[in-house]
Amino acid sequence: MTDHDLILRTAMALIAIPSETPPSDTRAMADEADRILAAIPGVTVSRHVRREPVHNLVAVLQGVRPGPRIVLSGHLDTYPAGDPARWTTPPHAPSVRGERLYGRGAADMKGGIAAAIAVLSSLAARRDWPGEVVLALAGDEESMGRDGTLFLLETVPALRGHCCIVTDAGSPAVIRFGEKGMVWLTLRATGRAAHGAHVHRGVNAAERVVEAARRILALRDMPVALPRWVADAIAAARPVSEPLGGAGEADTLGRVTVNLGRIVSGTSPNLVPDTAEAGLDIRLPPGTTTGAVIAAARAAIEALPGVTMTVDVAWEPTVTPTDHPLFAALARAAEPLLGRRPVLNMRVGASDARLFRLFGIPTAVFGPTPHGMGGGDENVELAELFAVADALEAAVRDLLAA
Repeated sequence: MTDHDLILRTAMALIAIPSETPPSDTRAMADEADRILAAIPGVTVSRHVRREPVHNLVAVLQGVRPGPRIVLSGHLDTYPAGDPARWTTPPHAPSVRGERLYGRGAADMKGGIAAAIAVLSSLAARRDWPGEVVLALAGDEESMGRDGTLFLLETVPALRGHCCIVTDAGSPAVIRFGEKGMVWLTLRATGRAAHGAHVHRGVNAAERVVEAARRILALRDMPVALPRWVADAIAAARPVSEPLGGAGEADTLGRVTVNLGRIVSGTSPNLVPDTAEAGLDIRLPPGTTTGAVIAAARAAIEALPGVTMTVDVAWEPTVTPTDHPLFAALARAAEPLLGRRPVLNMRVGASDARLFRLFGIPTAVFGPTPHGMGGGDENVELAELFAVADALEAAVRDLLAA
């Protein structure tokens, strides 16, 4: 069993250090995590920086003989704390109230990092296992991970493990085996400026970009050849997963979704705008590709005059087959602690798990349930956080012995 006092002390120490993205300044967070990890006997820690001020750490603990390499992954950065008025107590002044830990990052994911560090500490105290355990702490996740986990996977061989567990926010009752892909598009339209009363003299760029966005939104009906095993897993998980993830989660996981997140145009209601811009976020399930989605988007707007499209982000969907021993080990470990066996499901949002999968590494997301994530009074239930850590240790020992 992990040291629950260590988990709480570590989580509170990390929450107390702002590490918001932007600007992804994780130097102080890396310093504190380095200090905590260096106190664990046998752990070696290295720091890796592609771009300041984004700092990443990799901690390695060797077993007593050769064996599997198990990677644990977390991210040091958080969402911005936002308006202090939304918080009962300051976001970087961690507090325990009613058996919950409050503060920015309590759930996403300084609590999960604390759980992973406690697992390393427990493994170090009883080092009778083969192989090695690696903890990767990335400084850039909230902005897609290019200077964080992607950089580490490209440059640090220790991250190429037999499997990976990401302790990001989710729920221990739902082990995540895959994530939808994403495409972010920017639409730009040009027109001809005129007075709002003289529309016959102008060409309205806002109307052009709205029409283009409407056509991209129609990609929600794009057919998807969702793999049968993925569809079956989503359906089987639904009774447990939807109460946590929200009604409609199962439908969302299995189809293309399009969010029109931004429209910018004009300076006054009585002027015809000559430029306009829109930003859209498309999420795609397994069974289609970013190439197919981008081609469909281009075809949808190609007949519109004065409209261009750029692709800002493109990540493929990723899955790890659910028959991988990783999922059985996590489920076995979590079941006695939760009182029920966890279900396996896709994840609605993106995490660094997708990057490990893109490098061919079987990966699961297994972490505590977030409350207030992205808003005020973010918190995590301490009993659940401790259960995540205890299950994680048991699963890692199981995988090392395999």
